[in-house]
Amino acid sequence: MKIIYSNFLPFNGFRAINILGVVFAGKKHNPLDEYTINHESIHTRQMLELFIVGFYLWYIFEWVLRLIIYKNRFKAYRNIGFEREAYCNDTNMNYLNNRRFYSFIKYLKG
Repeated sequence: MKIIYSNFLPFNGFRAINILGVVFAGKKHNPLDEYTINHESIHTRQMLELFIVGFYLWYIFEWVLRLIIYKNRFKAYRNIGFEREAYCNDTNMNYLNNRRFYSFIKYLKG
């Protein structure tokens, strides 16, 4: 996974953003900690499972749905199934070695 440190991406309030398997991180977060790298690696695996386009379509759809439910952008973001899986497992450095395909599905409830 390639990491690019930037002044423009990610947007304020975020440490990193994964675009097509390339992680853009704020320069002030150089170097990224191992938990953030693991978090973004989980997203890369999710992207590959859904052939990239499916991941982004699902991500946007779910974010809009959660925004309607929670009426709060941050709460909507934190409750996306992909994010829930990544946040719940970003401290487990062996997670991707043991993760089953489509594991994000069990994080959709909520």
